[in-house]
Amino acid sequence: MTENKILQQIAARVEKEEEKLLAPFATRNRMAGRKTTEPGSRYRPPFAIDRDRIMYSGAFRRYTGKTQVVYFASLLDEQLTSRSLHTISVAQIAKTIGRMLSLNQDLIEAIALGHDLGHPPFGHDGEKFLSRQSQKRGLGQFHHNIQSLRTVDVITKGGQGLNLTFQTRDGIISHNGEVNDSILEPFPEKNEGHILEYIEAMESGEKVDTRPQTMEGCVVRITDTIAYIGQDIEDAIRIGLIQREDLPQAATRTLGNVNGTIIETLVNDVVTMSHGRKYVRFSEKIAAALFELKAFNYKFIYGSPRLKVNHIKIENGFELLFDHFLNDLKVQRRESEIYTHFLDTKNEKYIGENKPEMLVRDFIAGMTDRYFTQLLQKIVIPDISGFELSQG
Repeated sequence: MTENKILQQIAARVEKEEEKLLAPFATRNRMAGRKTTEPGSRYRPPFAIDRDRIMYSGAFRRYTGKTQVVYFASLLDEQLTSRSLHTISVAQIAKTIGRMLSLNQDLIEAIALGHDLGHPPFGHDGEKFLSRQSQKRGLGQFHHNIQSLRTVDVITKGGQGLNLTFQTRDGIISHNGEVNDSILEPFPEKNEGHILEYIEAMESGEKVDTRPQTMEGCVVRITDTIAYIGQDIEDAIRIGLIQREDLPQAATRTLGNVNGTIIETLVNDVVTMSHGRKYVRFSEKIAAALFELKAFNYKFIYGSPRLKVNHIKIENGFELLFDHFLNDLKVQRRESEIYTHFLDTKNEKYIGENKPEMLVRDFIAGMTDRYFTQLLQKIVIPDISGFELSQG
């Protein structure tokens, strides 16, 4: 028997065994669909292929240099949370919930690892600053979840995209962890048209939401909050932004006051309340405590003046970089970083189908904090290395 046939037999057996373990509302591998049809893998299931494509992308590798809450976290303290650590935490917690609810763990992992690929440098502050520049240039508002989908669909792999399944792509754009969900039910009838309508509405400034098509997408979305709420508190305590005794007592009596306890409490509640159901939810008591803790974080951590000390400089930096690289495109300055570090790796289709403003936005959105700062220094600070100063 050939190696190919052996692998096919093993894969068929494993899939059959996994199928028996899946809950009625779980997503089956046979439901996976891609925009462009591909030959079937010899043994890898479709959502595992999605996961691997995301993991091997350049955008995934740049997670480690992007802000979660604290700017330049890895440069200040290597134990502070980066976007990379947050993403891995979401994946692990969501897979734990998915295992207990008998859902498709490959799909959960693919969505979780890809959900923040579109985050620009400097976290949600950078997202706000880039959105202002985007509107100024006639592109509409910028939202990181929409950019995450654009990253896997349009930008990666030389402008070719990763051709992920609809279920993974939908989970990525629907992940919005900033929404207060106490219960989340999937929208199985959702299709490509719904996604396009959502993108159009969001970019035009409407406040709309989009539910995930799958239970797996719902798990990742609710896990996004579980992963960051306690970890952001630990980081804030570590840098002296708050003290543990500052936390709202009513919320911590219910959830705990350290990250591990908070995660365990929330996961146990979600699993208990969602098992055997066609939705994912928190109990009313846990949801109330979670929303109180989230409100505390927004006021005393994310809104802290100590984390905003470089706000004006960074916002000015977004405008300077946008102007600079837009001009480089107009004059076709081929030695510019937007060519050498970005466009020279992209195919003609991507370059030809996007306005210069969109090309610049994609370039900036993909930057790490450090790369953003290095480019800004290079543009702003004069180079005097070729000159010698005389005395007298």
